[in-house]
Amino acid sequence: MTLFFPSHDRTGTAVTSTVLTMTTSASGATATEGAIPGDTVTDRLVAANERYASAFTDPGMDARPVLHVAVVACMDARLDLHKALGLELGDCHTIRNAGGVVTDDVIRSLTISQRKLGTRSVVLIHHTGCGLEQITEEFRTDLEMEVGQRPAWAVESFRDVDQDVRQSMQRVRTSPFLLHTDDIRGFVFDVKTGLLREIDPS
Repeated sequence: MTLFFPSHDRTGTAVTSTVLTMTTSASGATATEGAIPGDTVTDRLVAANERYASAFTDPGMDARPVLHVAVVACMDARLDLHKALGLELGDCHTIRNAGGVVTDDVIRSLTISQRKLGTRSVVLIHHTGCGLEQITEEFRTDLEMEVGQRPAWAVESFRDVDQDVRQSMQRVRTSPFLLHTDDIRGFVFDVKTGLLREIDPS
């Protein structure tokens, strides 16, 4: 897997990139191949950050997203949101979790995003081939059996990705804590083509 860490000038424009190449199980090689003792994935990320910071220039932004938009998406490693949406540093708030579903904590983040940091639009992004389509709420029971405590959170698994996007849009629209619910749009990202497909909320 190759990670790109762009540097930016004071306007937020990308000027250089640091590239970190990592071995993944999908490549057929082991994670420790060619590694020196103590060279963990986290060590490599920290080293990449040092290279990134050496060329970093303060863009002079505050915490308010330039485009006044918050993007809620799945944590899936195949979604490179900034590249897929043409976003630059400082453009948006990005909120990610398993499935990209709108949970209480997502509402918490969106509420702070809107009420304290000026965002008005919300973009919801699920994707094809999501891991949450392969598990059920029985996952919580399995955890309880293993550790002796039942999780307080719901798995939020689903079988119909389009319907789950609609449910997420509805949860945003009906939240009493959000100031702006007139510009809420939902999409499914195709991990094979890179294209977004918009979901009709009705």
